[in-house]
Amino acid sequence: MGAENLNRNDQEIFNFFTAEGDVAIRYGYWPCRQENKNGTVVLLNGRREFMEKYVETIAMLNERVYDVFSLDWRGQGGSGRLLQNRHKGIIESYDSYLSDLNFFIQDVVRPRAILPLIVIAHSMGGHIVLRYLQQNPQLFDRAVLVSPLIDITASRVSRKLFHLMARLMIKMGRARSYIIGSGDHTAAEGQFKANNRRTSDRRRFMIETRILSETPELALGGVTYGWLGATLESIDILMKPGFAEKIYTPILMISAGADRVVSNKAQQSICSVMPACRLRIFPDARHEVLNETDAVLQRFWQAFDEFVRVEPQ
Repeated sequence: MGAENLNRNDQEIFNFFTAEGDVAIRYGYWPCRQENKNGTVVLLNGRREFMEKYVETIAMLNERVYDVFSLDWRGQGGSGRLLQNRHKGIIESYDSYLSDLNFFIQDVVRPRAILPLIVIAHSMGGHIVLRYLQQNPQLFDRAVLVSPLIDITASRVSRKLFHLMARLMIKMGRARSYIIGSGDHTAAEGQFKANNRRTSDRRRFMIETRILSETPELALGGVTYGWLGATLESIDILMKPGFAEKIYTPILMISAGADRVVSNKAQQSICSVMPACRLRIFPDARHEVLNETDAVLQRFWQAFDEFVRVEPQ
């Protein structure tokens, strides 16, 4: 695997490194302009997302005098797609995500990072970060997990049925098939509806719509059986008794009270057993907290600023 050199004189840099399986992983770097920096933030997005969607978040971090690194997970955004149909995302194991993240941190970020090193991760990105922190407890000084995927929003019985169905379909050679109700990305998904699951802020919702209309190759479709099976397997690892108790990195977990994508109950449960986790609940926020209303974002940045100022125990 290899990565190209970064040039600190550039304002915004996109590049690629080659990951396992000869997959090209796209990453970005946004240095702040001040000489005396407050540190470095690694910003990790969720499933179906891409770096351009977080331009406002990156700008806010630069204003706080942080350099910012980010990437697109394999199979989505501007990174290499794994299937002929670009809309289909699939992964055999979250070990591939963890391997990509480890190379990114060790070979791209750390050689250039100004400490402290902080990670902000959303949804699936938050899940991957928790797995990574358990394996690499000393790499990040702090972690901010926003609406992290700890478990799916389903009853225990429904979750078991999902797991059985995913295993069966994968065994039948249907890993690349969409689950029932999913399909390719369509223009209709870019229309703002008051009851959408992502955000209550129309303007920020439309940012993704505009980007995908200009750069449709960034779009990703619904869930495949392969992705679902790997995700449920990784959830089982994360929720295994004794696993989270070994995550010692100071964590600020932001839970969206109106989330209909991931389980708030699971977030509260895992945070309660991690030695250095603080939970903040934003009752009126939907899943994409970082794309929510100004009022929600004001609370987020206040919580972030307070968290990064406190010395670790």
